Amino acid sequence: MWTWLVRDWHWPAAALFTSLFLLALTPIIAASAGLALTLIFLQLPLYMIHQFEEHTGDRFRLYINRTIVGGREALTPAATFWINSLGVWAVDLVALYLAWFVGPAWGLAAGYLAVVNALPHIGMTIKRREYNPGVITAALLFLPLGGWCILQSGAGASWTFHLSALAVAIGVHVAIVIHVARRLAKLSKTGSSADLPRGAHA
Repeated sequence: MWTWLVRDWHWPAAALFTSLFLLALTPIIAASAGLALTLIFLQLPLYMIHQFEEHTGDRFRLYINRTIVGGREALTPAATFWINSLGVWAVDLVALYLAWFVGPAWGLAAGYLAVVNALPHIGMTIKRREYNPGVITAALLFLPLGGWCILQSGAGASWTFHLSALAVAIGVHVAIVIHVARRLAKLSKTGSSADLPRGAHA
């Protein structure tokens, strides 16, 4: 299963397939939970659609390794999968449960995670004047629907809630930067620089 999902790079397609079923549940969620919780719920399938654009064919990982770190394998297939599963799916799932059982403001992290992810994609496109994998869904889905989620779920919430949710979203991305930096330091010590075949490293 690991080989099929990660090394053979099928997990983005699996994510898209799953997102379609989650989206099919949206009318039921909307009818029973209201707008704020529906928008929090939607962040997960929308993120999965984004991941399909971003990671199909291993293109985002290869793009980052080629353009940002000079061809070194700073991001590996395994790291990319775990970042997207634990750093996105798990965070959005926890946010949804907290919003459902405690209150909508507890789901703010889901909206902030989408918006915080969109900004580097768009900034990179503007700076480099080229497409980067994921920028289309980041601009068309994350900014409007992530922003709407923040407005609805955070209506009346204190700045503490907003700052805490923003910190979670930023923290996920900072963790990625730290991982890349450590990986580059390790590669520098071993003298390796090439982007190795898929699945070669964890």
